[in-house]
Amino acid sequence: MAKEGKRTRAAREVFADKADVSIEEAVKLVKAGATAKFDETIDIALNLGVDPRHADQMVRGVVSLPNGTGKTVRVAVFAKGPKADEAKEAGADVVGAEDLMETVQGGTIDFDRCIATPDMMSIVGRLGKVLGPRGLMPNPRVGTVTMDVKKAVEDAKGGQVQFRAEKAGVVHAGVGKASFSEDALLANVRAFVDAVNKAKPTGAKGAYMKKISLSSTMGPGVTIDVSSATAAESA
Repeated sequence: MAKEGKRTRAAREVFADKADVSIEEAVKLVKAGATAKFDETIDIALNLGVDPRHADQMVRGVVSLPNGTGKTVRVAVFAKGPKADEAKEAGADVVGAEDLMETVQGGTIDFDRCIATPDMMSIVGRLGKVLGPRGLMPNPRVGTVTMDVKKAVEDAKGGQVQFRAEKAGVVHAGVGKASFSEDALLANVRAFVDAVNKAKPTGAKGAYMKKISLSSTMGPGVTIDVSSATAAESA
């Protein structure tokens, strides 16, 4: 096991007796503990009382963080003609149709979000085994299969975050950078928790949100009091 450095040990000592704290305290602790030489990402993880293997318990959605993610998002758009021009004007990094499909099939995937116009789905559908496992498959439920290409690209570039429950019922996402102010991070965390709360599926039984954790890329994590977090969102 790798030996912990002084910075890591110090951070763990600060977090040692902290558990189920308020969102405000969690943000303050995690931001203060992010002391790496790069701008660490602040990550949130929610353990949900769902089994995503059942269709009526799948949790999936999208949320626009009020202060963005702090991350540069590369966007690919499958479109032709005027819609392809619209995508380029909106700031899409990669635009194409059959040519883009061949590029992706060849193993080149240099984008973080994939958008498609409905008429392109017959082409994009062939890439399901490639894009699906990476969470990049366009889906109308989260607004990535649309004729409003301009808005989809702008949303993706402007801090929109997609979320989906993994096999164990965990939803996670980056909700900002350590360089963000506490207020900016707090607003983002609240927005994300609220979105996941509203995405509660009809098949969910018992406690929905079981655990909420916040951490930075290199720092320890801290758990947030679930009842206070959800109460704050419904207030």
